[in-house]
Amino acid sequence: MKSATAVIIVIMILSAASGRACGCTNLLVTPGASEDGSVIITYTCDGEFHPHLQYTPAADHQPDEYIELKDWYGNVRGKVKQVAHTYAVTQLMNEHQVVIGETTFTGREELRNPDGLLHYWWLMRLALQRAATAREAVDVMTSLVAEYGYSSTGESISIGDENEAWLLEIIGTGPGGEGAVWVARRVPDGYICAHANKARIGEFPLDDPENCLYSDNVIDFAVEKGYYDPDSGEPFSFCDAYCPATPQKRRYTATRVWSIFRRAAPSRDFTVDYHRGVEGAEPYPLWIKPDRKLSLKDVMDLMRDHYEGTEYDMTEGVDAGPFGTPNRWRPMTWNIDGTDYTWERPISTQQTGFSFISQSRSWLPDPVGGVIWYGLDDTYFSCYIPLYCGIDDIPPSFTVGSIWEFSWDSAWWIFNLVANFSNLRYCQMRPDIQAVQSELEDELIALQPAVDMTAGRLYQQDRELMTAYLTDFCRAHGERTVSRWRELAGNMIRKYNDGYTQKEPGRPSETGYPERWLREVIKSRPEQFRLEVWGELETDLPY
Repeated sequence: MKSATAVIIVIMILSAASGRACGCTNLLVTPGASEDGSVIITYTCDGEFHPHLQYTPAADHQPDEYIELKDWYGNVRGKVKQVAHTYAVTQLMNEHQVVIGETTFTGREELRNPDGLLHYWWLMRLALQRAATAREAVDVMTSLVAEYGYSSTGESISIGDENEAWLLEIIGTGPGGEGAVWVARRVPDGYICAHANKARIGEFPLDDPENCLYSDNVIDFAVEKGYYDPDSGEPFSFCDAYCPATPQKRRYTATRVWSIFRRAAPSRDFTVDYHRGVEGAEPYPLWIKPDRKLSLKDVMDLMRDHYEGTEYDMTEGVDAGPFGTPNRWRPMTWNIDGTDYTWERPISTQQTGFSFISQSRSWLPDPVGGVIWYGLDDTYFSCYIPLYCGIDDIPPSFTVGSIWEFSWDSAWWIFNLVANFSNLRYCQMRPDIQAVQSELEDELIALQPAVDMTAGRLYQQDRELMTAYLTDFCRAHGERTVSRWRELAGNMIRKYNDGYTQKEPGRPSETGYPERWLREVIKSRPEQFRLEVWGELETDLPY
């Protein structure tokens, strides 16, 4: 029963995340769209929580074994029958290079079924323990909800293996209902797909089981509930039926999809009309072909985005403060004098708990081919470390800590410290952080071919030694990254102490404020700061 207990612990941690994380972003890259032929899945798990990186070993189970699923108070909500063998899982990738991410689209809230047993995070974890391919993961998740019921709101779930990327969209059938309604589509090779808290699958083929799977009730249930009129002459659209768009939802969700697509395929010149809520504007395609094949580094860059260089650039304007911080404190919306307003919602946000960028590679043995590049906190100032799916242990500093108490031992707190401190003088501190980020990530990316080759040889000769080699590499470089980030935190506190910039210790220099912001200050209070001068202006005043 040890393995079942491990599942329960992981489920509790994932539910802690998902209870607050409803603003995530995913990108799916097929082999023909990636520079090296990888399937790449990205996932930002956004919410105010302290994640713990998890590893669950493979295990064999007894025929009468069950997994108990408990609520926050320790009450058993139900049981799921265990399978004979479960696969090892590192974070959200299993030993067969299958990886899963998600974003919550909520959709029609009346379809949430509190009587269903399985939340989406349980589906993800159980699928990883039971599925050897992405398509099999779709089957596992949809079979489980058919048997045990589905209790979450609408979810878009990204699934990848070494050959394919699939998008599964699922929603419940309401209180007391059975199963779920869902559709899953395989992303065509050579294309990329993105989703961000809005159902994205519209029309879909009903006669192409190699590329499209769906529940038997997906259309009939929509007709029964009045979400779709078959006599309208309009084709059935999953997202229109189960997650109708509103101007606010478009702004919050589609702007992120637009930004990924505009950067991956600038030649398409995607219009802003849809995400700005212009009536009649066409939704963005479910998938696009990028202008060029994307490298791992390209994908990392795509997940670091505040709409820089566009009219929605969050580092510009009075709302960015004097030092151009892109972060906006919650709540997202507010009302002044009867008018509603909202901040932009970027891909990079201070609310990210963890994120990953996965690689599943068909030309390498599974333990070597599958890699989760894992990062903590805001993607813009995180630093991704590689975790091969063939490891059997993980870096200790990524497994400890609590949101209730700061700890120098917790990797999550160290990354939070640096990112939060940067808000004091963002535009000045950003280069310092990105220099260390690039130094570490570029080195790890450069090392990857040599690590792959060494581990591949060991796979043929001594698999236990291969596991030890990959584990030692991932643990050492994970801890080295955290150590370097602690050092960075100390250096930044010293360098930017008390509003000065100390380029040399003990020699502070005054940097003041950008002129553009000073002009805004003068505009708002033109007389408050005016200085009447008789004689020479004194600029070297005492402290």
